[in-house]
Amino acid sequence: PHTGTIQNMLIGYARVSTPSQNLDRQIGALRSAGCDRIFREKVSGKAIRNRPQLERAIDALGTGDILIVAEWDRATRSMTDGINIMQRIAERGAAIRVLDKPHLDLTTPIGRGFLAFLSALAEDERGRIVQRAADGRSVARERGVRFGPKPKLSEHQRRKALDRLAAGESCREIARDMGVSASTISRLQRPVGAGAPA
Repeated sequence: PHTGTIQNMLIGYARVSTPSQNLDRQIGALRSAGCDRIFREKVSGKAIRNRPQLERAIDALGTGDILIVAEWDRATRSMTDGINIMQRIAERGAAIRVLDKPHLDLTTPIGRGFLAFLSALAEDERGRIVQRAADGRSVARERGVRFGPKPKLSEHQRRKALDRLAAGESCREIARDMGVSASTISRLQRPVGAGAPA
């Protein structure tokens, strides 16, 4: 008899990276695990976003549902990418189980603890990357490296353009000769940060 309880969905995901590779082994494993729906794709994983069926599988998850991944290395591109996937699934109130990585089973307390541990590692690594980048910029500034877009005109061209402006030539004419926009020339007359004349 029907009990009235809602059965949690088991959603499977299988992927290979070329059309010539076969999904049968992964799909067989997902069916054996009792998956209600299986999302599959044959796409290169070089681009993290190039996994539309994985996105659809995650979007299909409701509270209490479980995404079952046949082969973890097929679904993810890096440790950070894998952690992001697990975090997104956890935020939906769902869980993930990986058939070829038994420790990646977020339906268990050990699996959830493992995710927390990995997330802390990834956060620490992100912090170190940000700090290294900031330190690198500080050192570069001390050496006189300028950040931002490369100036369209050299110092010599800027002086020449200012001389021509002072001689009464138009911005448009000078810009045409130097291969830049008229606004680039007109900005030379108003240095950034200059205040209004007293």
